Amino acid sequence: MKALVYQGPGQKALEERPKPTIAAPTDAIVKVTKTTICGTDLHILKGDVATCAPGRILGHEGVGVVEAAGTGVATFKPGDRVLISCITACGRCDYCRKGMYSHCTTGGWILGNSIDGTQAEFVRIPYADTSLYRVPDGADEEALVMLSDILPTGFECGVLNGKVQPGSTLAIVGAGPIGLAALLTAQFYSPSDIIMIDLDDNRLEVSKRFGATATVNSSDGKAAEQVMRLTGGRGVDTAIEAVGIPATFNLCEDLVAAGGTIANIGVHGVKVDLHLERLWSHNVTITTRLVDTVSTPMLLKTVQSKRIDPTQLITHHFQLDQIIEAYDTFGKAASTKALKLIIET
Repeated sequence: MKALVYQGPGQKALEERPKPTIAAPTDAIVKVTKTTICGTDLHILKGDVATCAPGRILGHEGVGVVEAAGTGVATFKPGDRVLISCITACGRCDYCRKGMYSHCTTGGWILGNSIDGTQAEFVRIPYADTSLYRVPDGADEEALVMLSDILPTGFECGVLNGKVQPGSTLAIVGAGPIGLAALLTAQFYSPSDIIMIDLDDNRLEVSKRFGATATVNSSDGKAAEQVMRLTGGRGVDTAIEAVGIPATFNLCEDLVAAGGTIANIGVHGVKVDLHLERLWSHNVTITTRLVDTVSTPMLLKTVQSKRIDPTQLITHHFQLDQIIEAYDTFGKAASTKALKLIIET
């Protein structure tokens, strides 16, 4: 089968690999029909994710059809259309029983990280009963690809951890796919102000269409001053970091109001300074999280009822044999205007 393989920092290739086989009774083999590229994949290629070794098939998002199921799989059978969760959950360990699937002792974020992932024609899914979701009849598969990772990530790590409430003020630093997913799902809670901050005017224009009440281009280094003007000098109740670099986290420290919350989503590959000399007396909460996907069933219902339309995030389509071109397009988003890409196998 064809698969996109990580070959070390800055290196990747489309290779022929053996089709995966059932390794445990709880496994399923899924024929991938649609997948995508995540910002985390770019972090892997930068060398930021030490757990991902050269030779790994990348990808942790997608939809497909069950090709084979182990004897221990009770919920799915060959031919079932399924949504692949980016998080693998055994459903039995202490962390899973707490709903912290991302910390599953034998699962978590392993697809495209410590085991082979979804940017391939086939993928092995451990703990299939608790790591796959049935695709509803008539569902838009492209919309559901956005439910593998970015929508639950933006919602859980940003909106829920950020304690967004009716009438609250919110700034999202980073208007890429994850930031936009947080923007879309924050509107479930009717905040009074949603300020999107980015370097890219195109993404800021998209943010306005998605519901931002204000946008700030941070290229002049004065984003904090602009946000303070927009909030009457108070700052925001919630600052969501959706990039994963020191400058954007530090900006959140500058934006957050007394009693507010900084919710980190970004994948950080280098250290970030925490300015406690300013924040020690500020009653600020800082949250970190890896998505657990506990919200996926709810988000599936909101997509099916058309309360939210994740297809708005899709800008480009490619075939699997064009995946190198797809990575190039995704990595040059400022010039290509790429958000999320659909890759068909």
